[in-house]
Amino acid sequence: MPWKGETDPYRIWLSEIILQQTRVEQGTSYYNKFITGFPSIKKLADAPEKEIFKYWEGLGYYSRCRNLIATAKKIAIENKGRFPSSYTEILALPGVGPYTAAAIASFAYGMPYAVVDGNVERVLSRYFGISTPSGSGASKKLYAAMAEELLDKKEPGIYNQAIMDFGATICKPQNPVCETCILSKDCQAFNNGWTDQLPVKMPALSRKKRWLYYFIVPAGKDKIWIRERTGKDIWQNLYEFVLWETGKIIPQEKLSRSAFFREKFGDLGKIDHISPAHHQILSHQAITGHFVHIRYVKAMPGMTGYQSVSRKKLRDFPFPKLISDYIQNFTTG
Repeated sequence: MPWKGETDPYRIWLSEIILQQTRVEQGTSYYNKFITGFPSIKKLADAPEKEIFKYWEGLGYYSRCRNLIATAKKIAIENKGRFPSSYTEILALPGVGPYTAAAIASFAYGMPYAVVDGNVERVLSRYFGISTPSGSGASKKLYAAMAEELLDKKEPGIYNQAIMDFGATICKPQNPVCETCILSKDCQAFNNGWTDQLPVKMPALSRKKRWLYYFIVPAGKDKIWIRERTGKDIWQNLYEFVLWETGKIIPQEKLSRSAFFREKFGDLGKIDHISPAHHQILSHQAITGHFVHIRYVKAMPGMTGYQSVSRKKLRDFPFPKLISDYIQNFTTG
């Protein structure tokens, strides 16, 4: 992990934002790409937002990217590019919660703030036999208080890194290395056979199902209509083709007879072909998408709110993973 042992607050912050809802294996390449493309927070603040979103493409949870941009601009303007050096100031940054603030404060500045991530919660839950469901408000307060009490105030950065690494490599979610663990003698989970039961997980949330039909509409020779998503829905600031969200599966033969199709394309548009279903699972939503290729039999009208982009230039724009995966084949096929 390239950020281990790092003391530069910018790089620590960047790694923590990327890893908030991303596995280390996936996040590492994105971290390296960002550090190369934006070696300082000023470089990040000065970059076009579309470029930053393109760097982020595929990581998901795009509110993190919006917070990344907002924080970089805030520090560049209000702090003249200098990263805040107090816990209170760090915590006030967009997208930074107690965990991220504690990580930056302890790793970059040696301040005595305990880091509590999933690894730390797992170690504490098993060692002390805590059955309060992880992720609940009560468990967050409990683990935060315990972590602060246990923190080595003289070496907070080293301690925080140690207990996080211990959870990642020894006290693992699956198949923990209990037989050779130096803490097993006093571990409540090990001694009572609770290792596979702790920490207790909150019940899984049900996911909302959504059906998205993307119409790939020609805009002249070798060009396609696209637009930027706005509003507060998923994928804000990313781009998409002409969209019809149906709320249900629409049989292929009914698409061209639908009110949406008639209103959007009239008698000018004809369906060439429709892709198989493409799926993307988000934390609270399950997305099913189809790509509908349109051809015009007469003159092609303009599209209000859309811009025309050549097929070759599509890859320059940030798209949701559902669409970018399709584009990989669409632009090379």
